[in-house]
Amino acid sequence: MEKLSSLVSRLQPSATLAMSQRSGELKAQGLDIINLSVGEPDFNTPEHIKEAAKAAIDDNQTRYTAVPGTMALREAICEKLLRENHLEYTPAQISVGNGAKQSVCNTVMAIVSPGEEVIIPAPYWVSYPQMVLMADGKPVFVEAKIEQDFKLTPAQLEAAITERTRAIILCAPSNPTGSVYTQEELEALAEVLRRHPQVFVISDEIYEHINYLGTHASIALCEGMKERTAVINGVSKAYAMTGWRIGYVAAPTDIVKAINKLQGQYTSNPGSISQAAALAAYKGPQDCVEEMRQAFQRRRDLIVKLAKEVPGFEVNKPEGAFYLFPKCSNYFGKTDGKRVINDSLDFAMYLLEEAHVATVGGAAFGSPECFRMSYATSDENIVEAIRRIKEACAKLK
Repeated sequence: MEKLSSLVSRLQPSATLAMSQRSGELKAQGLDIINLSVGEPDFNTPEHIKEAAKAAIDDNQTRYTAVPGTMALREAICEKLLRENHLEYTPAQISVGNGAKQSVCNTVMAIVSPGEEVIIPAPYWVSYPQMVLMADGKPVFVEAKIEQDFKLTPAQLEAAITERTRAIILCAPSNPTGSVYTQEELEALAEVLRRHPQVFVISDEIYEHINYLGTHASIALCEGMKERTAVINGVSKAYAMTGWRIGYVAAPTDIVKAINKLQGQYTSNPGSISQAAALAAYKGPQDCVEEMRQAFQRRRDLIVKLAKEVPGFEVNKPEGAFYLFPKCSNYFGKTDGKRVINDSLDFAMYLLEEAHVATVGGAAFGSPECFRMSYATSDENIVEAIRRIKEACAKLK
């Protein structure tokens, strides 16, 4: 085997994608697998968005665009941020990327130098630490337990900041926990950050519209924070457009210029047709967003109720996204006679092989005592999946 780079050697493969792949293999063998591992809406992209994409093809909008995206799309994003979030940006402060994932990574690569620390509250989305490692930075994990609804406290944040801290990555509504910070909670974190002006905030708000509190909060709204915050968002979750790969970063102009320099070297612009579709998403009717949100809230209520009926699970009530993150450590050390459950990875693999339900072990998210279930699936699948999980858990003694 050829020698690989030290960068690739530092990185871990995505656990969520790995579990999705394994469940796909079992499904291909003819097994009836209920997939609760994948983080994408099960709805189709709304018709008016698809029609806009078709029209863009017919109109031959098939050439390169500006690296940070078309002016029309960046203007529409500015209008959305002002209308929905009360945040004022210019198109020069917007960079559109190939999904919010690239937008987060672009921001990390643009601001983090070798050896600098980035605070990552745990549980965290699997890719955040890997992105910091790609920038040769140092991830600093701060554990937020289920008892605190998986949310970082101001005291924890203060204790984690050092002279080497360059940034903190916040995700709300959260993947994997579904936790949502209120504006008051974010203000308390901002009060700490105002004492440490060297710390930049990367605020991943991709689940903004899948929110059951009624209002979305952004730390960029807190006094003095917009000038040192990169707001990350996109169309994937709210508009069921995961495959279109359109995300964006809204940030101070110098940060966006740096991001454009990076993106210009390794991907250039996002797809022109996808940008036309995203433009239609932001400019068109928004009732589809609310319809999907209501469906997710109904499913949230269903899966929370059912999961609480599984003996040994500790379950909180997520206020956003479409994930449940129960504590399953009561089953560690138990066996069904064939295998021993040592950790959440074993537990998730047991559920896949025994119950034919795909989930993801919590270790990948920095919380080894929990596991993640996505309820971006039908009510019937949720009911059947939890029935199978309950049955499989009853075999562990």
